[in-house]
Amino acid sequence: MNHAGHAARLDRISTDDRFLIVPMDHGITLGAVDGLKHIGDTIDAVTRGGADAVLTQKGIAPRVHPNANDAGYVVHLNASTAVGPDANDKRPTGSVEGAIRAGADAVSMHINVGSDYEREQMAFLAELTETAADYGVPTLAMAYARGANLEGDDPEHDAEYLGHAVRLAEEVGADVVKTGYSGDPDSFRHVCESTALPVVIAGGEPDGDRETLVAVRGAMDAGAAGVSMGRSIFQHDDPEAITRAVSAVVHDDADAEDALHLAELQG
Repeated sequence: MNHAGHAARLDRISTDDRFLIVPMDHGITLGAVDGLKHIGDTIDAVTRGGADAVLTQKGIAPRVHPNANDAGYVVHLNASTAVGPDANDKRPTGSVEGAIRAGADAVSMHINVGSDYEREQMAFLAELTETAADYGVPTLAMAYARGANLEGDDPEHDAEYLGHAVRLAEEVGADVVKTGYSGDPDSFRHVCESTALPVVIAGGEPDGDRETLVAVRGAMDAGAAGVSMGRSIFQHDDPEAITRAVSAVVHDDADAEDALHLAELQG
């Protein structure tokens, strides 16, 4: 591994070891939904608002670079669609070499721990971390608790399952891990303590600005290193403002109310 290059690229997608990544790879999954039709404008807005990095599939790279305002770039390497036979069945969509050609600072891959496809996805992720390390490229693992083999009323937010998912990511060689938020700092502390990797939380379905910022604050209080938040940001009426608010929590340790006020959001 090129340790200097690896560290330099990790720095490009973070600020002082904290992460505000805005994934916009949802065009494969959902189609050109609000915020993604004119994705260049959205990328410009969120990076002006303080995003450390944006994340897309490789084919969107020509629309990323002219609008990224010196932010980092992560290329995502698997996907599924919401209209296919099973959205949990994420399949490879690119390679480390292709991501480098697209100008990536890092690569990412999604794994659904507890799904019927866990074995294949774990093998894909393990192979990806090996290849990425050869090139000095960091890997972000999107490790979710999601699938038919999980038990309970809300397994996707169960701290025990989430803790297992983030530990799996570390065990197979990822550098940063994204997962769901368990809903409160006390339970999420177990998730963060389950790995030595930086843990970042997903946003999920938009649920209001105040709720978003309270979740970010709770995750940070539990030991998280930031967020990788998509729809709550790119589908917002003012993507730049909500990014600025999330940045205040992640990078400046603001509380949710102060962040709302700073970004002039109503909540």
